[in-house]
Order: sequence, then C-alpha cells, then structure tokens
Amino acid sequence: MQAFLKGTSVSAKAQLTKDRGTPATAGSSGETKKVKPVPWVEKYRPKCVDEVAFQDEVVAVLRKSLEGADLPNLLFYGPPGTGKTSTILAAARELFGPELFRLRVLELNASDERGIQVVREKVKNFAQLTVSGSRSDGKPCPPFKIVILDEADSMTSAAQAALRRTMEKESKTTRFCLICNYVSRIIEPLTSRCSKFRFKPLSDKIQQERLLDIAEKENVKIGNEEIAYLVKISEGDLRKAITFLQSATRLTGGKEVSEDVITDIAGVIPAATIDGIFTACHSGSFDKLEAVVKNLIDEGHAATQLVNQLHDAIIENENLSDKHKSIITEKLAVSITSTTTTNFFWYVLVIFLFPFAGSGQVLSRWCR
Repeated sequence: MQAFLKGTSVSAKAQLTKDRGTPATAGSSGETKKVKPVPWVEKYRPKCVDEVAFQDEVVAVLRKSLEGADLPNLLFYGPPGTGKTSTILAAARELFGPELFRLRVLELNASDERGIQVVREKVKNFAQLTVSGSRSDGKPCPPFKIVILDEADSMTSAAQAALRRTMEKESKTTRFCLICNYVSRIIEPLTSRCSKFRFKPLSDKIQQERLLDIAEKENVKIGNEEIAYLVKISEGDLRKAITFLQSATRLTGGKEVSEDVITDIAGVIPAATIDGIFTACHSGSFDKLEAVVKNLIDEGHAATQLVNQLHDAIIENENLSDKHKSIITEKLAVSITSTTTTNFFWYVLVIFLFPFAGSGQVLSRWCR
C-alpha cells in the first residue's frame, strides 16, 4: 500500500512538472544557490603573508621561516586591527594548505574560557596529538601543529604559568603563537620563549588605499573625504574601519555614504556638539552648561567617547594656551568616582569649565 501511494505521489509530481513545462529531473542543479553574506573583515582578510599591509619587518622574517618550513614560538603584540591574527592565519594556510589547516591549527580567542583548566586539558591534549598527513599539492608540510592564543594578555597568571611547561614539553610537535595588545601583561617566562614581533599602527594612506579597494569591489558610493573621515575615527584600527564601511553601506541601501551616516554608525559625538561645549564653557553660565549636560544625556552619548573627543579637541585648539591645556588635561586624568552617567558628565564639564571661568557659583550649585 505504501509503495502504491509512493508511486502515485511520484507520478503526480511528474505530471505537475510536465504541465508546467519544466523537465521532471531530480536534484537542485538548476536552482540558483543564494550566496551567504560574509562580513567584509573576513572576506578581505589576507590569504597569504605577502598581502599583509604595512608590516614589512614581520613579513620578511616570516617569509624566511616559511621557506624553510619551520617556525619558532611567536608573540605578536600591538594595537588592535593591525593584522596580528590575519598574519598568523595566513602563515598557517601557507604552511599546511587548505586540507590540513583545520587539523593542524587550534585557535582560542577572548570568547573562549582560557583559564588554567583549559590549558591543562584542551591545549595540552591538542599539543600531544601526533601529526600525520601530507599536502595534496606535493609541497613539504612541516611536522608540527600551531596553537593560536588570541588576546593572550587576558589569560590569568596561573594559566600562563601552566602554558610555560606545555610549550617546553611539546616543542617537537607544536608551535605556539600568542597575540596580545599589551606585551607587559605576558609573564616573562613566556616572552623569553617566543620571538617577539611588534605590529605598528597602520598609516592613514595604507588604510585609505585598502578601504578604497574594498569600496570599488563592493560598488560602494563614497568619496575621498568620507574615506579620510572614516580612517580618522577608526584610530588606526583597519578592522573597525572596514566594519563601519560595511554597516554604513547597508544603512544607506546603495546610496552614497555621507559623513553624517558614518558619524551615526561609529557612535561619534558630532563636531557641533563638541563646539557647543566649548561655547558653554566660554560663557561661564551655569544655565548653558546645564543645557549641554541634559542634551548629552538625552542623546545617549557614551561618557568615555566624550572624554576622548574633548581631549583631542583641547590639544588641537589653538585658542588655548599651553597652561590651560595642561590644567584641563590634568583634570580629565583624575579618576572618576561617580557611579551614574549624569554625575560623570557634570564632573567632566565642570572641571572643564574652570580654566575658562573660575566661578565658585557653578561648583557650589553642582555640589548641592
């Protein structure tokens, strides 16, 4: 009975297909597969070491190591978005090829638990595995694996100490690459076992060239001034700049990307708002200062973003004397003990006001 029903359903499907004028062939070869959207950061990540931008010294040393199919333990440090993770991933792809890459590389980043237990179990177990297999293209494959510990400066001291012994014991079959922003947070026994490479902040020219190249390939309508503004607010972080560019492109829906759109995407406080703060401080009026604070809170601006932009505006302001600049920046450097955003904004702006108008009335009304 089931066979009969099954045969009937097949016949019905064939007849329906015939009536529509399409061939009754099985499979989905004629269907168009939808391309999954990929973040541009991953899509345009360097595929080989030579594609890494503005890190000539690191690339030169790694190229020599790759030619001999050997690699020391590595420690990459430097600002975020300068190509540290991309460099080691590109080097691993060149060493192992696409077939053995997943088998020979273990990558742990900040989203993973990297306490002492993980070092003792996951990292140690992977390091103890024997390597096998060869590349299909006939190129020599090194007899070791690679463990990549991204943001290693967030590992606990106990975990770093446990890792030291694992690096020594499994040196014949495993190489370690530690990636961090602050090398001072890595214990000395680990740094002494690694070849250290400092990644420099990317120059504005390099970032602009890469962003323009991506914009051209993705058919993004954006001008050179907007690209320069994008580079400025990303502060040397190319990953952040590419992410902002993709977000702005999606927001505009194919239209031209403007500076205002980039400002909204990046969460930057508009220049007009910063100018309004200077104007309120120059006036010495508590009422104007109060209006500025309420506006900042209503707009939902981040307090840390305010401090960063105020600092840059103060340093670049030609109307302020060096004495005023030093006083203001010293006050901004004071530890903020307020627990609420409102008190934080008041604290920053009141100390910011003093060099312009030393009014005790402002302080007394704020401290009530």
